[in-house]
Amino acid sequence: MKNVLIAIVLSIIFLTGCKDRQNDVPKEIIYVGTFTERNSQGLYVFEFVRDSLQFKLLQQIPELESPSFLEIHPSHRYLYVVSRHPAGEKKEWGSVQSFVIDSLTGKLIPVNEKPSYGKGPCHISIDQSGKFVFVSNYNEGSLVVYGVNHDGSLTDSLQTIQHLGRSLNENRQEGPHVHSALISPDNRFLYVADLGIDKIMIYSFDARSGYLAPASSPYTMVQPGAGPRHFNFHPAKNVLYLAEELSSTTSVFLRDTSSGALTEIQRITSIPDNCDTTNTNADIHTDATGKFLYVSNRGHNSLAVYAINPESGLLTLAGYQSTYGDHPRNFLVDDSDSLLFVANRFTDNINLFKLNDNTGMPEFTGVTLTVPGAVCLKMLKL
Repeated sequence: MKNVLIAIVLSIIFLTGCKDRQNDVPKEIIYVGTFTERNSQGLYVFEFVRDSLQFKLLQQIPELESPSFLEIHPSHRYLYVVSRHPAGEKKEWGSVQSFVIDSLTGKLIPVNEKPSYGKGPCHISIDQSGKFVFVSNYNEGSLVVYGVNHDGSLTDSLQTIQHLGRSLNENRQEGPHVHSALISPDNRFLYVADLGIDKIMIYSFDARSGYLAPASSPYTMVQPGAGPRHFNFHPAKNVLYLAEELSSTTSVFLRDTSSGALTEIQRITSIPDNCDTTNTNADIHTDATGKFLYVSNRGHNSLAVYAINPESGLLTLAGYQSTYGDHPRNFLVDDSDSLLFVANRFTDNINLFKLNDNTGMPEFTGVTLTVPGAVCLKMLKL
């Protein structure tokens, strides 16, 4: 009888706990990558309290030098970071760090690090299965593939691809500069934006081995001198949106899902015609539903906002919004499509905007978070 009572009590506790868990508001964590400047403390972890629009500092990891780009594993259990921090004795290269995410607090626990095999790693992404990681080395113009172990740690490099070539801009395109790489939604093709050679390289991806090989259509040329930087897939259509850094333009491509090939269907400016300041594009994201597209302008210090045609995926400029800071490098649209966070590197702030449901235009809330050298934002809901 005693054992029966204990079982009943435990069942009540378990069911009550489950009920409370279901009614809990998810804890929202924001990870901030920075450049090591103006007393930046490396990698930052904040809890974001949505009701009050407040940020609570949870953790700093100051020993990382310029942890400039981050990515969260599809399982939400791990975080991966590229930085200029040397890995072991490989002083000439940057590194890739893996962290376990504490499921209760969102804090980070270091697991291991590997050399990036490049001096300036600038981007990191993960395949849809979470088994492989892709690192872009800007300075060398190379792409490196790593495997992910069961504990979230990284294997040593599995493959390195070296790009070759140059383009029109003598100062910025004297050689290849791999700036970002993203796997396709179906996990079959890896697209790689190379600013230095004005190409989006296209690789077939073997999801079992992680091996990359040139696709049947191995690349797409962009306008010479444009400088492809970051890109984003439409969440529901076979459309890719590209931010072209050097020309301050946004290009739209149709994606052939069978071959991976890209066909340009539109190219549109990201700055006003009367803009009289030097400008470079940086980041690009759609909202979660694919109604609007945003591009950050460094120099004009704004977000270009485009309405997306629901049938064709083509863009119509909706307007511009000041980021209330200097050099907006990276930004984050939360998955509820209600808030947008912008990291302004040179003014050391992250500014919070509310999104207008009808127009997609960001409206500044007046909420700002001071983080020196902030350049990358990622959000996780626990």
